[in-house]
Amino acid sequence: MDQATKLEPVAQPRTIERIVAGVPTSDGAGVKLTRVLTQDLQQRLDPFLMLDNFRSDDPDDYLAGFPDHPHRGFETVTYMIAGRMRHRDSAGHEGLLQNGGVQWMTAGRGVIHSEMPEQEDGVMEGFQLWLNLPARRKMIPAWYRDIPSSDIPGYVTADGVKVRVIAGMSNGVAGAMTREDTEPLYLDIDLPADSLFSTALPAAHNAFVYVYRGELTIGGTLLGESRMAILANTPQADGVLLIASGPAKAILVAGKPLLEPIVQHGPFVMNTKEEIYKALTDLREGHLADAR
Repeated sequence: MDQATKLEPVAQPRTIERIVAGVPTSDGAGVKLTRVLTQDLQQRLDPFLMLDNFRSDDPDDYLAGFPDHPHRGFETVTYMIAGRMRHRDSAGHEGLLQNGGVQWMTAGRGVIHSEMPEQEDGVMEGFQLWLNLPARRKMIPAWYRDIPSSDIPGYVTADGVKVRVIAGMSNGVAGAMTREDTEPLYLDIDLPADSLFSTALPAAHNAFVYVYRGELTIGGTLLGESRMAILANTPQADGVLLIASGPAKAILVAGKPLLEPIVQHGPFVMNTKEEIYKALTDLREGHLADAR
């Protein structure tokens, strides 16, 4: 990232349709987190199902971790900003997620996994994003990839904005992951004071920005810390423009909607209630991952 990357022109940036404040909650064995993308927003932000932001320097908030739990029908993308988390699953995968790394897991037809902190003090911070699978791929075999920080492509703009491209393509830089059906874009953007950043977005893709440090201006509207902006799907819009008066950090996420029914019951996301009942039966009978 020695040479500054030139920003591709964005003629008509998107505006903010709605600002969302996260909901404090807990998950796993009591890990405290903020749920930013909640179930009532799934249709609006299709193909994304959930976004959790966890951040604490109090071990009591995270040490219990996320013991064994099941998933079916979608993918999880865990981005660790600070801390260490050990992943183990029923498919035999194991990995250590560390500062700046990403864990991309396809639950597919079923997996049981755990995510347990490997630290007893310090800051634990990151995001978990749930990405839906199309109906025809919900029952594929489980899959897993650990992406260390060093393998995540990035670039720096002339303004000194540092961008990490976890998935998709931004300003000519291809990310660590691609997905044909949902075409996700996932950027971590670090903006210095008095800088701006832009990137192209397909007009039909649903998109949001979540600020986790500082504040940003998007389309003339100020977006504060720990707030998510749902970006308007204006037909003529060709991208997004972020403006920072002070230092700020944010993630930008966009994807192609699947336009399919979404039926969620806890850790299972399918297309019909009957498929949910089948997942519960498979779990109860001990062959969640073996089902076809």
